[in-house]
Amino acid sequence: MRQTNQTQVTEFLLPGLSDDQHTQQLLFILFLGVYLVTVLGNLLLMFLIQVDSQLHTPIYFFLCNLSLADLCFSTNIVPQARALLSRKKVISFTRCAAQLLLFLIFGCTQCAHLAVMSYDRYVAICNTWHYPSIMTWRVYVQLAVGSRTSGILVSVVDSTFTLRLPYRGSNNIAHFFCEVPALLILASTDTRTSEMAIFFMGIVILLIPVSLILVSYGHIIVTVVRMKSAAGRLKAFSTCGSHLMVAIFFYGSAIVTYMTPKASKEQEKLVSVFYAVVTPMLNPLIYSLRNKDVKGTLKVATRNFPCRLGIFH
Repeated sequence: MRQTNQTQVTEFLLPGLSDDQHTQQLLFILFLGVYLVTVLGNLLLMFLIQVDSQLHTPIYFFLCNLSLADLCFSTNIVPQARALLSRKKVISFTRCAAQLLLFLIFGCTQCAHLAVMSYDRYVAICNTWHYPSIMTWRVYVQLAVGSRTSGILVSVVDSTFTLRLPYRGSNNIAHFFCEVPALLILASTDTRTSEMAIFFMGIVILLIPVSLILVSYGHIIVTVVRMKSAAGRLKAFSTCGSHLMVAIFFYGSAIVTYMTPKASKEQEKLVSVFYAVVTPMLNPLIYSLRNKDVKGTLKVATRNFPCRLGIFH
């Protein structure tokens, strides 16, 4: 147990990913480029889903929600990278707490959305004839609300058990943003209760959804293999492959961070970069490049764009 008579920390130092100034500049440019692609990609995907009535289906409704969560998730983290170039890399306790809470809310919401999307694919492929009666607007609005509610509840629990701890010692967070594992290391008291609570929440928002996804895709694979139509099998694998790739990227890195024994600080930073910075950029690219419906809508929008510009001439 770590006890100290020092005063409560009011601000934290964020050294970032590197101490070298040139490396920091390169990382800043890289992060900025990734963030711009993330913003443009997710906004474009949401725009295409909104303008094409053929994409007004449950799976694209959830995909639109996932893109919004990706956009907010990345915006909460990446702009902080500009602090990597400043000499005084400081974040107040209040801002750190706000960043932590928002990070968890958007991240946990993504976890729930991915599980719901796998259920949608399961119903669409394994119960095709009953899909319209099962996945009604009312049902998937309820699922969307449930996803956000569960994400908020888990986030509040994790944030409470992290921020209630006394921080009276070192204020140097070995990270590039405020994240639970990096903060727990700095707590000046026994953190086992907080770690157990956070681990339990990890089971709720990570392991249970992953199990549901695996069960759903197990049934989907069996159903697809039994299909007589080669075109049907190809379409099913193409649609589900995109979702499965995103789920593997996001859940895999999140589970490594929150559900496995503590790794080295450098390894934790690398994994965090992947799911906090890279994955939100990859999601719209994966869903658009591997999805014929989205690509078709993009082609139509691209062809019509010059015509719309002509209206103003």
